[in-house]
Amino acid sequence: MSSQSPRVAVITGASSGIGEATPRALHATGYRVALLARRTDRIQAIANELGTGALAIPADVTDRDSLTAAAQQLHDEIGNTDVLINNAGVMHLGPFSPDQRDDYRQMIDINLLGAITTTEVFLDQLTASPGGDIVNISSVAGRTARAGNGVYAATKWGINGWSESLRQELLPDVRVTLIEPGVVATELPNHITHSHTKTAITDLYDKATVTPEDIAEVIAFTLSRPRHLAINEILLRPADQI
Repeated sequence: MSSQSPRVAVITGASSGIGEATPRALHATGYRVALLARRTDRIQAIANELGTGALAIPADVTDRDSLTAAAQQLHDEIGNTDVLINNAGVMHLGPFSPDQRDDYRQMIDINLLGAITTTEVFLDQLTASPGGDIVNISSVAGRTARAGNGVYAATKWGINGWSESLRQELLPDVRVTLIEPGVVATELPNHITHSHTKTAITDLYDKATVTPEDIAEVIAFTLSRPRHLAINEILLRPADQI
């Protein structure tokens, strides 16, 4: 960190998993962090634990008005946004079926449109920052679609394409980094409603060797690079993942 005022990082989906681990990692290196999520009690507990320089802001990435209010509260209470980490996401897996239409809509609204809308809302603050950063959390599914993950993969492929376009539009003032994790020990399988798929995926995630803290360390490293270096894309998996 520089001798200037601490940077301010906004993390969506900050109530668990990578979204919880990342503000912990950044706060430990001197960042002020804003934790955005719908689970107010959870993000407030994390902010209380971190102490000075941590702010819990209830927000829903599918609700532009709540994001606008969050951006204003953040600006008023701890300052302008320097870093935006678009992490909020859900994963509904299973064979393609009209019965899962609501699940598909939720993934598109949160995983893809949620990241786009959040970035729209915070873009003025990021471009006003002397060196802003956007980190978009995608997935291995953004590169490889498999049976049973079609719509989830579509949201992640969308994030990948949008991130690259955004990177070109915002350079050199705002760096855009795409992080594509494989299986990480998080609660993502809890969202799955297809029973057979949920059993199989939960077993896979229960055995995951990569932790949210591992991903948070990679994000912190990426953000710590000097401004002349932009790390555009990182794909990372457990060493034993096919």
